Amino acid sequence: MSALERLELYLGECPLIAIVRGVTPDDAETIGQALFENGIRIIEVPLNSPDPLKSIERLAASLGDSALVGAGTVLKPHQVADVRAAGGRIIVSPNVNKDVIAAAASDGLVSIPGYFTPTEAFQALDAGATALKLFPAEAAGPTVLKAQLAVIPTDVPLLAVGGIKPDSMHPWLDAGARGFGLGGGLYQPGQTAAETAAKARAYVEGLRR
Repeated sequence: MSALERLELYLGECPLIAIVRGVTPDDAETIGQALFENGIRIIEVPLNSPDPLKSIERLAASLGDSALVGAGTVLKPHQVADVRAAGGRIIVSPNVNKDVIAAAASDGLVSIPGYFTPTEAFQALDAGATALKLFPAEAAGPTVLKAQLAVIPTDVPLLAVGGIKPDSMHPWLDAGARGFGLGGGLYQPGQTAAETAAKARAYVEGLRR
């Protein structure tokens, strides 16, 4: 299975990526289970979280192939190998770092770099990106995304990340977004599993409305 096929599989189940910035290894499994039980199938642990590789390892072990687990805020090529060794299968970055993208592509991992302009989008694709995340989405808006999709290849999943609320997703979907990355609106450090579950349900229900 290619990286794109793998990503499409999980996006097809639920087009939401949970960004659990600040989660600790002790909480990772319960938070991951709360997200999974309420419909979310893709989870990224940003590398500026406490002991992120341990959290990724525990999430990957507990959820297995049922979810796509990996890292966010991946800034250096050597971090890609660390994430893969921990069981991660997705590499998400806030920027277009060609070396990070190429390292992920070489390892067969899903690579989703952040971009803002068409120039950055095509640089990322040339380096081997699987998908693209428009970041920060709230600074662009659905109209910008729709315009960019006139030139970005139609087989490239484009995700909106930043400022997404449960009631604000449909304009993005109508514009052509394939999914969303959810950060502080879904998870805050120290948040309980019950609180996480309630927020996950709200986002999943927002997709259905």
